[in-house]
Amino acid sequence: MLAERVWRSRRRQTEETLPAAAETLARAGAAVEDVRILAVTTGPGSFTGVRIGISVVKGIALGLPRRPELVGLPVLSVTAARLAAPGGVAVWPVLQAGRGRFNWAAAPADDSLWLPQAADHCVGQADALVAALREEARPVWLVGELSDGLRQAAQELAHVRCIDPAAEFDLPERGTGTRPLSSAGEGFPPGRGQAGLRQTRGEGLARLAARHLRAGSPAHTARLQPLYLRPPQ
Repeated sequence: MLAERVWRSRRRQTEETLPAAAETLARAGAAVEDVRILAVTTGPGSFTGVRIGISVVKGIALGLPRRPELVGLPVLSVTAARLAAPGGVAVWPVLQAGRGRFNWAAAPADDSLWLPQAADHCVGQADALVAALREEARPVWLVGELSDGLRQAAQELAHVRCIDPAAEFDLPERGTGTRPLSSAGEGFPPGRGQAGLRQTRGEGLARLAARHLRAGSPAHTARLQPLYLRPPQ
């Protein structure tokens, strides 16, 4: 990975995303004309955020003299791919969906090109997720956007370990810096810590996109469009 930019945008995505991309290219010593592959998460997520992300990628692609390859990946597939879980351990990626709700799914251990469809996503409050975890017979690594309440409830289950990579980033209200993932943070599986995480967010998306591109998977060949789980309000 040559460069990565992580920042808290609030409601300024349309103003900040393209300048951030340009700055990241400059840090990598590259020009926009060098871009050959563009990867983006397709959802679920906020309606505005998902639309902006996909629109930016399509806009960059249309403006380049040589059309780049486009890869769209569900958020949960990218979240799950960041974990190097041992055999017999189920990885459940989790995404906060607002108003106390969560999106989650059980990632298959034998599918490195997992592309969950809308029907594969579960949606519910923390108690529904915890109830589903109780029904899982295998050890589970719960990874992603975990609220304090969900973490506390899940940690009462002996077969569940909570991993929240997003919480390991220090994102100030203003500024662009990040700090490294801790080597042995609370909630990491014993003896794993940072070693259990393959990449940070941008690098994880890039590496998974390259894997799908090499395989010619639907993430590369299908139409790039948002993955929504509910209608807009």
